Amino acid sequence: MNLSERIAEFVVGYPHDNAVAEPPPEVIDILKLSLLDWWAVGIAGIDEPVSTIVRSQALDEGGKADSSVFGTDQRIPAKAAALVNGTTSHALDYDDTHFLHVGHTSVVVFSAAKAVAELQRASGSHFMQAALIGSEVCCHVGQWLGRSHYQAGFHQTATAGTFGATAAACRLLDMTQEQTLHALGLAATRASGLTSQFGTMSKPYHAGMAAANGVEAALLAARGFSARPDGIECLRGFADTHHAEPARTEINLSSLGQHYVFGDVQHKLHACCHGLHASIEALQLLKEEYALSADDIADITIHTNSRWLKVCNVPKPATALESKFSYRHSSALVFSDYDSSALSTYSKACCCDQRLDRVRELTNVIADDSLPDTASSVEVRTSDGRTLKQHYDLADRLSVVRRQQRVLAKAGVLLGVPL
Repeated sequence: MNLSERIAEFVVGYPHDNAVAEPPPEVIDILKLSLLDWWAVGIAGIDEPVSTIVRSQALDEGGKADSSVFGTDQRIPAKAAALVNGTTSHALDYDDTHFLHVGHTSVVVFSAAKAVAELQRASGSHFMQAALIGSEVCCHVGQWLGRSHYQAGFHQTATAGTFGATAAACRLLDMTQEQTLHALGLAATRASGLTSQFGTMSKPYHAGMAAANGVEAALLAARGFSARPDGIECLRGFADTHHAEPARTEINLSSLGQHYVFGDVQHKLHACCHGLHASIEALQLLKEEYALSADDIADITIHTNSRWLKVCNVPKPATALESKFSYRHSSALVFSDYDSSALSTYSKACCCDQRLDRVRELTNVIADDSLPDTASSVEVRTSDGRTLKQHYDLADRLSVVRRQQRVLAKAGVLLGVPL
């Protein structure tokens, strides 16, 4: 059984096939939290420029009133709805991330699944099954592609995400295994997205593009459209041309449907680059344990994996966007009692707050490749001579109860209502 066949078997056979195991209840609980998180960031992103542009384009084009979208009561065709909702929910870059493949899973899969579920008038349980299937496919395929795929310039949210969206849509359309293989083959020739577009509107567009690709591939295959059923792994197929790690191309994803990985997804609990989150968590723990204020700080040292220094080490941000990519600024926010989960915290006005200058200047950032890219270690030297240390790894799961509390709090802040 090749990789495409394994994916199709999982899509069609879940949860009754002998090769498919029941997911742990915790995974379903986390999937529900991700649905809430996706909804909250989607509503919060409605007025972002990229969202209004893509939505207005889709509304101008019109078409069948099949599926709903963020920001309007009008319904549009399912493919267009997936494009709009994927783009809108990733517009703030405040959605969940899965570090197994370093991609944003929910904004793609939920956007595709919701569009097709409304088209099919599917039940809530059918929708959630499809979302779980699509999320697992996205993460497993992303892991299979490996870091060489990302390092070659491909954005996993767009590429692996296309396969996850296709899997979810195929499930909701109740397609056969043969039809699903053709949909995956078509997805293989559609999946794209370049990291060179980061910092532009194209990055959130990638999420919408992947969701729309998956919906279109599934709808066409359901009508009898044919493609190479082994388009992912065949000679000059997706893996060959998109720089999958050579050692991985013989893997058949045997753990798909046996080992569920979506439960390891990381919900963004701070409205900034995910590379900053471990250090923020560590500093907050020290602040709370020792009741520290800005006046207590003599200096701060943050240890982080070197990959993040190329992404989020702006020494003194001057704009709202730059403030989301600064270790020194985020440490100053922690000790100046700013709410790092609030979008309004990351503003030009905050960058100009002179109260933050002192802590920013006392913060040093050091590369440490002994740390995984999910972790950070911090040292705080206080004005009375104490040296306080803390380590935090995002890969260490919060309990479902604690995660629920924090995701609800974040959603409440975004929606402007307590949850």
